[in-house]
Amino acid sequence: MSTILTAPEKLARSYDVVVIGSGAAGLVAAVRAADAGLSVLVVEKAALLGGTTAAGGGVMWAPNNHLAQAAGYQDSHADGVAYLSEAAGHVMTAGEIDWYVNTAPRAVAYLNNQTRVSMTPIARPDYHMEWKGAANGGRGLDNNAFDPQDYPGLSSLIRPSSYFPLLTMTERDELNGRAADPALLEHRASTGVRTMGGALVGSLLASALDRGVEIVASAPVEDLSPVKDSSPAQDLTHQQGLKSPATGWSVTLGGAATGAQIAATAVVLASGGFEWNPRLRQAFLPFSVTPISAPSNEGDGLELGLKAGAAVEDMSAVWGVPVISTAAHQYDGRQSGRMGNVEMTLPGSVTVNSDGKRFVNEALNYHDASRVFASINPHTGRQQNNPAWLVFDANYLAKYPVGGSTPGQPAEWMVSAPSLELLAAELGIDPAGLGSTVHRFNADAALGVDSEFGRGAAPQDRFLGDAGHTPNPCLAPLDKAPFYAVRIHAGVLGTSGGLAADFNGRVLDHHQRPIPGLYAAGNVSAGVFRNNYPGGGATLGSAITRAFAVGEELAARLSQYS
Repeated sequence: MSTILTAPEKLARSYDVVVIGSGAAGLVAAVRAADAGLSVLVVEKAALLGGTTAAGGGVMWAPNNHLAQAAGYQDSHADGVAYLSEAAGHVMTAGEIDWYVNTAPRAVAYLNNQTRVSMTPIARPDYHMEWKGAANGGRGLDNNAFDPQDYPGLSSLIRPSSYFPLLTMTERDELNGRAADPALLEHRASTGVRTMGGALVGSLLASALDRGVEIVASAPVEDLSPVKDSSPAQDLTHQQGLKSPATGWSVTLGGAATGAQIAATAVVLASGGFEWNPRLRQAFLPFSVTPISAPSNEGDGLELGLKAGAAVEDMSAVWGVPVISTAAHQYDGRQSGRMGNVEMTLPGSVTVNSDGKRFVNEALNYHDASRVFASINPHTGRQQNNPAWLVFDANYLAKYPVGGSTPGQPAEWMVSAPSLELLAAELGIDPAGLGSTVHRFNADAALGVDSEFGRGAAPQDRFLGDAGHTPNPCLAPLDKAPFYAVRIHAGVLGTSGGLAADFNGRVLDHHQRPIPGLYAAGNVSAGVFRNNYPGGGATLGSAITRAFAVGEELAARLSQYS
């Protein structure tokens, strides 16, 4: 058994706080609670730690944070409120917006000043620079590479990314879509260095271990039951050392910890969304999706919360993204994929539907672009842009990796043809539509102006383009045979609807009353932004900010009994 993990047979009978899930949300709540002297156990269903955080890019969106200010970016609380009001003011109250803009920078300050987390602001613009209060960089926070040498065995316990290379997000952005240095990647792999979401998880795990937080893996929670004052079991709860005089929870573990029953004063649900559960997807999501998150996200925490009487919100909401998914894209033995937004943005490609027509600004942020895939054709009642295809030419293939391919080398899963007409026939799409689309696009690309959708006109579009390509880093003609195509799917980084929770992460029942001792953060709870995506890193921004608030609430409520 690794010294990082607690063996199931060595688990205590009780803890002040049991956190279910080892992604950023769970670990932030655990570390903050442990700072108050509380005993904390983190329970992970999977064999590897980190959940979707470790699988992803690790960027957090936080307006008016101190790191951005120190780096010279211009921002303010008022600008953060103004921008978020534009982005989500139709669904978030003024109080919710003010809470986020106040709390997110406090969470950043705590993580960077009091834990091993090390973040750097990146020059990524907000997703809607035309809105009041938008910032041209600094609100997105990247994670510096994490070296686990002081924690032997830690790196091998962190879930690997499904496809991201061992680069920081800053390093990746600077590549302009090109391949990374193989020697750098090999060195980091050999030394266990982690980047992006893996670096965030690694630094949080190290911080948790510094504080004596216990961690158990391969231990799904099989049952969660309240222990109330009126129950005879409450006497046992007090005998087991719980500090709260009012209520507690009984947590039953399975897997490697089968038979373990843990008493807890408070439970934090941070187990991710339900995007890998076909039954829950069919029940709540309006269209089929390809998930690229941790396959352990099957809605366990959601169903535990429902059993405890929790209400839910925004159950049809997702953190959407266009996805390239082929037979080669397996994750934990399950069909997955990888984000396709960079390929869609780079010059020399178009994204078309079965009519051969473009249907979106391909450089639009991935969340908003993914919404258009599910647009319904009023004449057929079916999605008119799903499936879609990324179409590109030989010049594009020579420069850029596509879905993880090597530049200049066609992958076996790419469809190719010597002409656009023959390519359309191979794909089963309208050849006349594709021909006219590319003809118009090529004329626009020569001028550097997309007359149809404005691709590359805005700073946020150009950020992921090829800065070395002029006059528009997102536009180049498709004019060199052979031509290629890859299918693009509507995908998700995770679901973003779930358990209803208040500012402090307290889970609410159907009467909007807090369920005593039950908390939630991350994708198991309804996202802070209510199905909106103000900027890169909004997913982790929502998760970390609420988790930090949960940790503060636990510290304030439970430390008085220590």
